[in-house]
Amino acid sequence: MSSYKELLKQREALEQKINEARRNELAEAVSQVRALVAEFGLTAQDVFPAGRARSASAGSKVAPKYRNPATGQTWTGRGKAPKWIQNESREKFAI
Repeated sequence: MSSYKELLKQREALEQKINEARRNELAEAVSQVRALVAEFGLTAQDVFPAGRARSASAGSKVAPKYRNPATGQTWTGRGKAPKWIQNESREKFAI
């Protein structure tokens, strides 16, 4: 059985081999990508488009539909209903 120090040395040597193999494969991958970019005349936009376009309504504010006359609090009608409108007719709180 190997001692702790021997195992640490083996691990260090193995990590060096792993890092060297990664550098070599990474360099090869980059050269392949560069060759393809040059061959097809690709741009950065072709390879890495600027993400999905958001819809016009995404993240926009919604006008409130209901108001609590006692406190002035409002609710848009989306999500969980506030306690002041639960079990009540929403028509009487409509704005």
